[in-house]
Amino acid sequence: SSGINAEWSLRPGILLDDNFASIVTGVEEGRLIFDNLKKSIAYTLTSNIPEISPFLFFIILSIPLPLGTVTILFIDLGTDLWPAISLAYEKAESDIMKRKPRDPLGDRLVNERLISVSYGQIGMIQATAGFFTYFVIMAENGFRPTKLIGLRKDWDDTEYDSVEDSYGQQWSYSDRKKKKVPTATLR
Repeated sequence: SSGINAEWSLRPGILLDDNFASIVTGVEEGRLIFDNLKKSIAYTLTSNIPEISPFLFFIILSIPLPLGTVTILFIDLGTDLWPAISLAYEKAESDIMKRKPRDPLGDRLVNERLISVSYGQIGMIQATAGFFTYFVIMAENGFRPTKLIGLRKDWDDTEYDSVEDSYGQQWSYSDRKKKKVPTATLR
């Protein structure tokens, strides 16, 4: 009868036996699944800002494309997929059963805090690191950041053979592609 009372208080849950340990195990598993899903979602969301910002800079500042679509697909499918899946198999944290129960109305899988940390903090740090690397590589190849602004039209023009870098050197289209003055595009 104690199991029946517990079943009524769980409402959507279904108990297959009359053992209190089953309830505890079920609660622990539910908390573990919730935590691991939250980790996977947070990990996946962090890559959105560094992947969209190169296209925004490409359009707004008219710089050569820092990150191509094939490269983004490779990053998402080749490197982001496996770590995100592995987060679903993490073991429970030691204090998982010491925490208060979740508030079903207030605690959501994706909440404001998760979005602000994923996008606003981690995503911005990753995007900044990516752009820093892009600008350093371009500067090492003669194109300082100020020279890159507005360069996109000439950079992508296959007929335009006199793109001038920061040191006055002329770059033909084939030179730009041979030297791989890289923008990580795989065209």
